[in-house]
Amino acid sequence: MAQQASMAFALPGGEQSTPSRNRPIDLVHLTRETFGNRALETEILCLFSRQTSSIADRLAHANPDDRVRLARSLKGSARMIGAFGVADMAEEIEFAPSDSNKVKELRLIIDDVRDYIAAITR
Repeated sequence: MAQQASMAFALPGGEQSTPSRNRPIDLVHLTRETFGNRALETEILCLFSRQTSSIADRLAHANPDDRVRLARSLKGSARMIGAFGVADMAEEIEFAPSDSNKVKELRLIIDDVRDYIAAITR
C-alpha cells in the first residue's frame, strides 16, 4: 500500500491505480521505474506517446524485416513504462511481421494508450 500512496499519477477521476496488465499503462510499474518522480513520468509518457504514433505509421508501410526491428524497439519502450498491451502486440508482430491485421490491432491499442496518457497528464 505504501507504494500506491507515493504514486505520482492517479487514474482519470482520481482513483488510485493497482498493478494491472488490463489497463493501458500500469501506473504502479511506471512509478517504480521512475522512483515516483512525477516530472520524469510525465516526460516519459509524452515521449512514448509521440514515439508510438510515429512507429505505428511506419509499421503500416514497412517491409517484414523493418517491422521486426520497429516492433522490437516499441516492445522494449512499452515494457519499460508499463504499457504491456502495446508490448504484447508488438511482440506478436515481431514473430509474425507479415500479419497486417496485427499491425491494425496494434494501432487501436496505441490509440487507447495515447488517450489514457492524455487523460492522466492534463
